[in-house]
Amino acid sequence: MSGDNRLFEDLAERLYQGDSKAVVALIEQGLALGVSPKKLLEQGLIAGMATVGEDFKCGELFVPEIIVAARAMHAGIDLLRPLMADVHTSLSRTVILGTVKGDLHDIGKKLVGVMMEGAGYEVIDLGHDVDPEAFVDAVKKHQADLVGLSALLSTTMPMMKTTIDALATAGLRKSVWVLVGGAPVTSDWAQEIGADGYANDAVRAVDRARRLFAESNPRD
Repeated sequence: MSGDNRLFEDLAERLYQGDSKAVVALIEQGLALGVSPKKLLEQGLIAGMATVGEDFKCGELFVPEIIVAARAMHAGIDLLRPLMADVHTSLSRTVILGTVKGDLHDIGKKLVGVMMEGAGYEVIDLGHDVDPEAFVDAVKKHQADLVGLSALLSTTMPMMKTTIDALATAGLRKSVWVLVGGAPVTSDWAQEIGADGYANDAVRAVDRARRLFAESNPRD
């Protein structure tokens, strides 16, 4: 067991350093030793990204380092994916992300996606300029637990409410959490439009998602 723990620690550290080749090599080593793909995912990759998120929050890491770590994480997940009946069974929640209709900004939203994946959630990124109907379709298709709406322009903020209303019209609002964020967005705005939460950066988005997921069902 101590050997496995050492492997997990090394895997998490190499991910933190953004060393994709080392991450792949350590996963291959673990598999050869009979370590389960699920443990390598959860105790190695996800644990490593959790540390990345904490250090980003503390200002010890910056966006370029997050992106490099995320590449290493994806290299590991790509290796594990075919070895698991469904790698996503270990990813406990499904999150739909998108920048709302009329808004072409998505760098911050992509970072949220990276941190959500690093926290162990399955992320479906719809991109930018996303119609409300596309969010509705994605929630239905993927049986999502949470929708993250991003807006970087004050002129596109009302589209967040339009999207929430579309989820309600489709009968989905009571089964999915809605989290909003973006430069002009505030907690007051989130409350005004009926969102379940607000976050002003990627790490806080993960923290807020965890708190929402700890509740039994959306909007009970």
